[in-house]
Amino acid sequence: MEIIPGRGAGPVMIGDHRSRVEERIGPPRNPLDRTPFVYATTPPLVITYAPDDTVELVEVGHSGEGDGAEASYEGIGLTHRLIDDVVAELHARGLTSTPCDIGHDFHAGFSVWSMRVLEAREVDPTAGEDDPRCVVEGVSVAPYDYLVRPDDA
Repeated sequence: MEIIPGRGAGPVMIGDHRSRVEERIGPPRNPLDRTPFVYATTPPLVITYAPDDTVELVEVGHSGEGDGAEASYEGIGLTHRLIDDVVAELHARGLTSTPCDIGHDFHAGFSVWSMRVLEAREVDPTAGEDDPRCVVEGVSVAPYDYLVRPDDA
């Protein structure tokens, strides 16, 4: 699924109304009236809505299905890869970022991150059992200022 930095991913864009999102991709898996909402797409989408029911954050999780359905940006695979490799490729393309506690926030309007659930050996067969390298498990798409705002904002 191709991301558009600062704007969205695949069929969901920042500012879309929840009703339009659900017309396109169906109802969320967690239909309770709370956010974020998880949608049964491939790869999975997690959407955070503002109080007016418009999209304020689009997150793309790793598919892990081995079917190639991962997040990408201009031909660069973003998810289910070693984070250092992803960041190096993006920096080589001229994108800039700031490190955060779980990954990198790119000034263009997206973050790549790892919660350290996946292990390096899941994407690199030469990795040892104790390999500390992180695997990108998700991408968050929103304007940079949204991504780096304090938690209490």
